[in-house]
Amino acid sequence: MLSMDDIVRYLGDESDALLRHECKTIPKEALTVPSPATVDEVFTRSDRNNQVLRNLQQLFNTGRLAGTGYVSILPVDQGIEHSAGASFAKNPAYFDPENIVKLAIEGGCNAVASTFGVLALTSRKYAHKIPFIVKINHNELLTYPNKYDQVMFGSVRQAWELGAAGIGATIYFGSEESTRQLQEVSEAFQEAHELGMFTVLWCYLRNSRFKQGGVDYHTAADLTGQANHLGVTIEADIIKQKLPETNGGYKALNLEGSSYGKTDERIYTQLTSDHPIDLTRYQVANCYMGKIGLISSGGPSGQNDFAEAVRTAVINKRAGGMGLISGRKAFQRPMEEGIQLLNAIQDVYLCKEITIA
Repeated sequence: MLSMDDIVRYLGDESDALLRHECKTIPKEALTVPSPATVDEVFTRSDRNNQVLRNLQQLFNTGRLAGTGYVSILPVDQGIEHSAGASFAKNPAYFDPENIVKLAIEGGCNAVASTFGVLALTSRKYAHKIPFIVKINHNELLTYPNKYDQVMFGSVRQAWELGAAGIGATIYFGSEESTRQLQEVSEAFQEAHELGMFTVLWCYLRNSRFKQGGVDYHTAADLTGQANHLGVTIEADIIKQKLPETNGGYKALNLEGSSYGKTDERIYTQLTSDHPIDLTRYQVANCYMGKIGLISSGGPSGQNDFAEAVRTAVINKRAGGMGLISGRKAFQRPMEEGIQLLNAIQDVYLCKEITIA
């Protein structure tokens, strides 16, 4: 298990800035923070039925983070989203679906999120051992020329029949197809809740115009925050979002006399700062002040995966988030190293010295 000294070492020059930061924008007292009583304190007051409550509680009671209110999820849908070859060439063992589930179990995860094909092929052996989250829609990159659209790959009932505890879906907010995706996913989430499954929404932005002046606003706190708010509106039980890297997306898109969306200067002067924890706190606030948990994306695999994963976990936890969903950093390496990386993420959430900012 990582010690506090290990975490400080991974954070390097940012350690003081991240570990000592006090959030003076949205106070922590305004948040509902993750706890062992999350299901009792939040979801038992909602319209979710008893089956949803049971499956949510199973999620929170599985893996190394069981009983903490935090979650660590292994997502492997990149075989479709990014092509199987590009995703698994680094470690061909993961062409075999069973190894995906094994990594999640041996890595101490709360759940494994993957495709219909992966989870259906392993369902009788593993669905009762770790919560399955079926990702029901995908963007595929075989159409020529490539296009970017999330389309349904199966039905909600299929996910239920293979033993899933929850379903996941992506909406590309800001894209031309987002209205259709919003309607499809909203209907799917309603059916999932009726069948007793919880729901996870990948709240991603997608529009080439979101890149302005050399800055990529797909990870702007103001835009991703609004995507989160749309996600909780259609009753996502957990929101997955990329860590914010900038802000001012609405401002940039309203230059040169254009009219896009609506914003308020107080978002930038009072509710956020340029600190990564404050930017992520704004994302949490848009998830009904933390009542719906925010899990941050682990991001792509690179040269400093362990340090980046620990950094993301520290930011998410101190901002008031609920955990991490990290795939490529774990499965694009030998299984033992993947397990160690997942455990490193979990150790941040188990470390009592790392508190809400």
